[in-house]
Amino acid sequence: MAVPFLDLTRQYETIRPEIERAIAGVFQTQHFILGNNVTSLEKEAADYLGVPYAVAVASGTDAILLSLRALGLRWGEGVVTTSFTFFATAGAIHNSGGRAFFVDIDPGTFNLSPEALRRFLESECRRNDSGHVIHQKTGVRVRGVLPVHLYGMPADMEAIGRIAREYGLFVLEDACQAFGAQYKGKRAGAMSDAGTFSFFPTKNLGGAGDGGMIAVQDQPTAERLLRLRVHGGRERYYHDEVGFNSRLDEVQAAVLRVKLPKLDAWNKRRADVAARYAAGLAGVAEATPPSCPDDRTHIYHQYVIRAQKRDQLREYLQERGIGSMIYYPVPLHRQKCFTFLGYREGDLPETEKAAAEVLALPVFAELTEQEIEEVCSGIKAFYSEA
Repeated sequence: MAVPFLDLTRQYETIRPEIERAIAGVFQTQHFILGNNVTSLEKEAADYLGVPYAVAVASGTDAILLSLRALGLRWGEGVVTTSFTFFATAGAIHNSGGRAFFVDIDPGTFNLSPEALRRFLESECRRNDSGHVIHQKTGVRVRGVLPVHLYGMPADMEAIGRIAREYGLFVLEDACQAFGAQYKGKRAGAMSDAGTFSFFPTKNLGGAGDGGMIAVQDQPTAERLLRLRVHGGRERYYHDEVGFNSRLDEVQAAVLRVKLPKLDAWNKRRADVAARYAAGLAGVAEATPPSCPDDRTHIYHQYVIRAQKRDQLREYLQERGIGSMIYYPVPLHRQKCFTFLGYREGDLPETEKAAAEVLALPVFAELTEQEIEEVCSGIKAFYSEA
């Protein structure tokens, strides 16, 4: 039987009347930009995340970009991040005027390694007379750390935060794949100076188009973000700085308000699917399931295995009508557009190894037991024949 990698229509059918009423309500008011739905969503999301403020923006990419500006990143300054992530993480650093410095990942969680972060700061950087962290080779001042909660698994924020405080760096969480995930009882995106989220339709909490949000701990940063999203001013035609046009529209906010109360149940079902995969593939030595430390709650935005003969396995599954994806085949430090940063093959060995082995299997709340069994059977069949 065919198994789709993702089928959003199944979720929609369970909430169609609520979605249609919510959208109709927006059209009845004809208030499409920064209205009551956006304001209400910001409050509801802040309450859910356990932060004082949440600011809605036009996309997850913009959430990172505006946050870097709001946290004071200046032109030419550096941000340490992971190379094993979606392009927007490093793209936003570049487009904010910053320079990305990549460090390796923890092979178990696929997230930025605190040990690699410390090695970078100790061996490649120095402090100047003012106490600023300076990258020795480039002379760039390093200002912050941008960990990613990849695939819905929180990074080791306690260790990362401790290192960042030691070196006087801000921490901005890329939680675009992790709305609802937890680390030691705290929500992803709520454990640092700010946290960013994406509402792209395929996310666990997805809208009907692009959308994003920023979780913020302090009022000055929240107020600056509110200015930055509307061309740098809170009052029309008066601009305190050059900002952006990055507003979440009312239709998206209305859709997300319907979905947010259902998110925990959907995430729990994803965890159930993950557990079923782990059991179904327990005897397959060539396919390593994702790990999750006891102090974290993985929301399985993606269920990603490490697979021997990964590309051949994917082709085999495709022939059987079973969907899969590779996130991400080319790490950012090996992307053509970042050649100028000077990284070479072999610089980040764990990142490069993961890029050659990872394969995402179908995972969504409405996936059936029969479909899960079909995926497991396909993987078992491939390795028994290989």
